[in-house]
Amino acid sequence: MAEQGLLFVIEGLDGCGKSTQLPLVSDALKARGLQNRAISYPDYESESSALVRLYLSGAFGDAATDVNPYAASGFYAVDRYASYKQFWQHDFENGVSILAGRYVSSNAIYQMTKLPREEWDAFLTWLADHEYNKLGLPRPDAVVFLDMPLALSQKLLLQRYEGHDDRKDIHERDLDFLAKCREAALYAAQREGWHILPCADENGLLPKEVMTWRITELLHSLWDHR
Repeated sequence: MAEQGLLFVIEGLDGCGKSTQLPLVSDALKARGLQNRAISYPDYESESSALVRLYLSGAFGDAATDVNPYAASGFYAVDRYASYKQFWQHDFENGVSILAGRYVSSNAIYQMTKLPREEWDAFLTWLADHEYNKLGLPRPDAVVFLDMPLALSQKLLLQRYEGHDDRKDIHERDLDFLAKCREAALYAAQREGWHILPCADENGLLPKEVMTWRITELLHSLWDHR
């Protein structure tokens, strides 16, 4: 039986550059000999993301906090499960590595923040048990969190939506919520052993080529030490 591939996750808040980096890092890893497939969540092309799309559009409430974290986590988990079973389980189990833009870690970032801080550890324990043990999703070999200052990520989001704030989903338009999500992300990163890569320095946003190189170097080193 073939050895299964590696599962690497690129995480970050909205506007941090995940969608830009995903194909660039995938190509860079292939150039170094690591055969991989890039996937992204939520899978908006699939019917499995229907509840996610309804939630983000505000169909269940105008604010993200109108849907409790366990219910919202379920929406995203079902989408991941459907994608895994339909589209990449076979390749992964037969040696193809997977580079995922978002994964289970996104529930830790966006849903855990809805809870009081004293409940965060219990949520992370529940989340891992639910998605990895109960649903049977593979655990990642590494999670890389792209840490972008909120002010810069908001500028990038405005560029994405060509200045139209009304196109943002219920997460993207709530700056207080996103600030709390960053706190949750840094907490989860420390507890779960994620790798944090800053996207900016004192001079501002780092060039995308620099970020691609840093992410690729990190993941390649983890692959070498498998």
